[in-house]
Amino acid sequence: MLYAITSYISFLLKSTNQHGVHSPFVYNFVTKCLYDKKKYDSYVFLKKYRIALLNNKSSIEITDFGAGSKKFNTNKRQINKLAKNVGTTSKRAKLLFRLTSYFKSNTILELGTSLGIATQAMSLGNPKAQITTIEGCPNLNSFTKKQFKQNQLKNINALNGNFSDVLNNLTNNSYDLIFFDGNHQKEATLNYFEKLLTTAHNDSVFVFDDIYWSKDMTEAWETIKQHPKVTVTIDTYFWGFVFFRKEQQKEHFTIRV
Repeated sequence: MLYAITSYISFLLKSTNQHGVHSPFVYNFVTKCLYDKKKYDSYVFLKKYRIALLNNKSSIEITDFGAGSKKFNTNKRQINKLAKNVGTTSKRAKLLFRLTSYFKSNTILELGTSLGIATQAMSLGNPKAQITTIEGCPNLNSFTKKQFKQNQLKNINALNGNFSDVLNNLTNNSYDLIFFDGNHQKEATLNYFEKLLTTAHNDSVFVFDDIYWSKDMTEAWETIKQHPKVTVTIDTYFWGFVFFRKEQQKEHFTIRV
């Protein structure tokens, strides 16, 4: 808790808005995507999906391969409590929708399906996209695949398995967008990043969830920022955006969203 408070205060002191951005690419992204206030029709479907989960009182046994939960002390969890406490928030789901739509991401990889809130948002952001999402827990994977089918989300391939094992079969692909949201541990995060670097192209974007989850996660984020293939990063506190645009000079931004 202390680290969360001190890291957020530090973020606020360093952060700025669009007026502190001089890169045209980053300025457009901040003003036209991150700060986009338009109420899209798809937001209705995002809300409907969330409400259905919040009303679902069934329980499932969770197999957790990541950093564990800060909210639960048992592996048997109710769907509605998962949606309320650890599922992607409404604000972030809307942002993922805008992100996918803004960049017109056609090939998407997600590490950590969970209840599929983020997956649905990306699917709606670009219905023509091919989305691959990986979930380590077999029960969650089974539950969420049913939700995708019920909501007629036909552009999602939901895989189950250990991330490292599944990724071995995906590294020959090319991805426009990768959302890292499944294992909030330094070593695992860096391993996935290194393994998936081969899938990135000049216009790819990597999004890392909870970069201030712990001191170790922040250290992983700082290591990623310094990688020679990374040119632009944007720290929004809850997410870290990574770009590989060779035409950009290396620059790091801290933006309030």
